[in-house]
Amino acid sequence: MKLPEFKLEEFWKTYEFTAPYLLCCSDAETWSLQEIVSMADPEAKKLWESLRLGYTESPGHPLLRQEISQLYSTLNADQILTCAGAEEGIYCSMRVLIEPNDHVIVIEPCYQSLITLAQSMGAEVTTIRLKPETQWKLNLEEVRQAFRPNTKLLILNYPQNPTGTLLDPMVQEGLIELARISEAYIFCDEVYRYMEVEESMRLPSLADAYEKGIALNVLTKSFGLAGLRIGWLATRDPILKKISSYKLYTSICNSAPSEILAIIALRAKAHLLGRNRQLMLANLQLLDHFVERNSKSVSWIRPQSGTIAVLKLLLPISVETFAQDLVKTRGVLVMPGSVFDLPGNFFRVGFGKQNMPDILGRFEKYLQLEASHHATAH
Repeated sequence: MKLPEFKLEEFWKTYEFTAPYLLCCSDAETWSLQEIVSMADPEAKKLWESLRLGYTESPGHPLLRQEISQLYSTLNADQILTCAGAEEGIYCSMRVLIEPNDHVIVIEPCYQSLITLAQSMGAEVTTIRLKPETQWKLNLEEVRQAFRPNTKLLILNYPQNPTGTLLDPMVQEGLIELARISEAYIFCDEVYRYMEVEESMRLPSLADAYEKGIALNVLTKSFGLAGLRIGWLATRDPILKKISSYKLYTSICNSAPSEILAIIALRAKAHLLGRNRQLMLANLQLLDHFVERNSKSVSWIRPQSGTIAVLKLLLPISVETFAQDLVKTRGVLVMPGSVFDLPGNFFRVGFGKQNMPDILGRFEKYLQLEASHHATAH
């Protein structure tokens, strides 16, 4: 099984710790260790202070799985499997679900491994691309035409990365109906859940909505706790037991300190999500004004969910050249759409960070200089 270069992660490996101003981060503002520990209730505080650094239970600490299960309306702790970040959940799931010659449908653009793992395992993969001319909205009829009697798996990523779109309720119901006909699984990457711009637009998790739905989530994005490397899979389907067994070939178990910190964080979820939503919404307003002021240089389809958006560069220059010069001369990093195999002059920005207003200001100065330069040249 030969895997292709992981474009997004190679991009981060190159720039994440060298570029001073990151304008394309997908995670929300993070927290210090001291802040998280200070949120502990008496039980969790005792767990933290008495923690011994031995192995942990492979599926995850029972209290951690209990806290995670409360994020769902139909699941219990035994229907949760924790993993080392989201990627381990993706990898183990794909290894268990997919066999050579299975038919798999993937909605793109998306996190690269959602496509490349299926392809590398010998599946016949049909991709359905979201398009800007339809506001990045998924066309249910396209998915219907892609389904076959032997379709094994439908892979979704909602709230969507990098476009920030959400599924319409009727489309979600239609996808579930299609999957039931083929007895297919639906794997949904839900790592941006809870950052919907309008909370009333939050749909039920696929793990709640469909008996063969597998939902992936992580403390990295909406909660702002990437360093804990705690993710999870949630499903009512017995396939979770096989995925749990496959995890024994990867991380085996989680970091003990991370599990206790995750318990603390989930018990304080209202506070964590509340602050991060407030930041996201304030920064989104700044982006509204930014796009309006620079409408001759950039355009966008306003995201329905944070903390990411896709903008289109309207200047007569390739976005790759633009992005390379921007980071080289100003230290500001945006992510070209080519990292997501997204055709056109698109780039991703992130708006979940506290320092985003300062970085956006630096970016705007560069953008306006470029716009002036090209106007003068023509």
